[in-house]
Amino acid sequence: MLPILGVIIGILVGMFLPYSLPVGYSIYIAVSILTALDTVFGGSVASLRGVFNFKLFITGFFGNLLIALALTFIGEQLGLPLYYAAIFVFGSRLFSNFAALRRLLIDKYSAKSQTTTKIN
Repeated sequence: MLPILGVIIGILVGMFLPYSLPVGYSIYIAVSILTALDTVFGGSVASLRGVFNFKLFITGFFGNLLIALALTFIGEQLGLPLYYAAIFVFGSRLFSNFAALRRLLIDKYSAKSQTTTKIN
């Protein structure tokens, strides 16, 4: 749950920090945020399953980020919206990871409530 807390803190700091970026970078920022959210939710799912690996987490984040940003850059140079590929892949993975996270949390808290009910 620590990664999700980090995302929430980052969003709050970003909202109140008086800094703006040029409009030309908006696509890059959007793809980067989507990649970061996908990584955070994927890491949270792995953590709840007990298979979290920090090296895989970091290398996956930077690898995915580089691929997504490269697609965005090449697409801009060619005049094609190649960033749609990154948005589609990371967007669908984000929803899949969120669904898995939701299921794992529901199962975890359902099991706890059943054990406390049996004890009483």
